This record gives sequence, C-alpha cells and structure tokens, in this order.
Amino acid sequence: MKKNRALILGVGNVLWADEGFGVRAVEALHRAYAFDENVTLMDGGTQGLNLYPYIMKSPHVLVFDAIAFGLPPATLKLLRNNEIPVYCATKVSPHQTTLNEVLAHAQLLGTMPDEITVIGVQPEVLDDFGGSLCESVRARIPEAIRLAVEELARWGFPATPRSENEAVLPLNCEALDLTPYENDRPSESVACRIGDPRFLKY
Repeated sequence: MKKNRALILGVGNVLWADEGFGVRAVEALHRAYAFDENVTLMDGGTQGLNLYPYIMKSPHVLVFDAIAFGLPPATLKLLRNNEIPVYCATKVSPHQTTLNEVLAHAQLLGTMPDEITVIGVQPEVLDDFGGSLCESVRARIPEAIRLAVEELARWGFPATPRSENEAVLPLNCEALDLTPYENDRPSESVACRIGDPRFLKY
C-alpha cells in the first residue's frame, strides 16, 4: 500500500517563454509555502517517463503545466482525475505525449495516483527562445498557487506560509531561477529570439 504522500510537479521548458509556466509555478509555490516531509515539490522539466518512479510512489499528484486549451491566452484551468486524458489523439500540451505516457504506464501497471490534478495555463508566446513568461501568463501564477494550496489542503496536506526573510533553497540550479535567468539573458543583438523556422512549423 502506498504511504499517504503528495507529489507536486512543475513540467515545462523554461527556454521557450510561456512553456516554462509549470516550472515557474512550482518554484513560486516552494518559495511561498513549506510542507511536511510527506509532500515533495519537483521541477519535472521535460523528463517524461523518467518521472514515473516518482508518480508511482505518490497517491496524490498535482501538476502545473502550460496547456493549449484553445482558450484566450493566460486562461487558467483546473482538471481532475478522469478529466485528464490518459490517451488522446489531440495534443493539448507540449508535454502531453510524455505526461500521458507516464499516466498510461501507471494505469497499465495499476499504479495510478488515487488523486491527480493538473493546473494549466493557456500560453500566449512559445517561440521566444530564451525568453521568460509573458506578463499575462506570469500574472496567473498567484492564482495557480492558491488553487494548488486549496487542492493540497483538500487532500490533507496543509501548506505553511514561509516567513518573509526565510532562506529557501531553489528546486533546481540557481542559474535557472527566474531572477538570474531573466537578468542574465543576452541582448537580442547577440542571441536568437526564435527557433529555426524550418522546425517551428512542425
């Protein structure tokens, strides 16, 4: 039997503007709140099936991601359990294939989480290589965190607000943390802002 644990994943690629929403959201949650030892916060990046060992151990899984719902940019949407497609012919997220593969794998092996929630945002810009979140998408992070805290409390994992001056270790490499990532970005004159157009159409 699984222990009563929760996994909070932020998935996405911070190199592609709003594609990094999931990672930035879990980072912001980590900076704002502390949880007990039964809750794990993780920058899942684009690891795909490598996330399966973590998901199979967690009866409660919450995922932040950028998802193409076909809604106005920066729209926030929450999906629970059966609302999240395990198999789907239409790609709605840059990570849907890999995340869905993980869930399909878990389903086949009987290790699906008891509860799984995805908090997704409709991206506005995805082709700004090396760019950060658009202001409209970044503005939704506080609401995404609020929804996550409410969901975790419903599952029995209350969040404790951190003190204002509390030192918090980053979830990933310090150079990838939002502030240094933005401040150290090369100028447009020396760094490409878009991907190769031969590949962007695919």
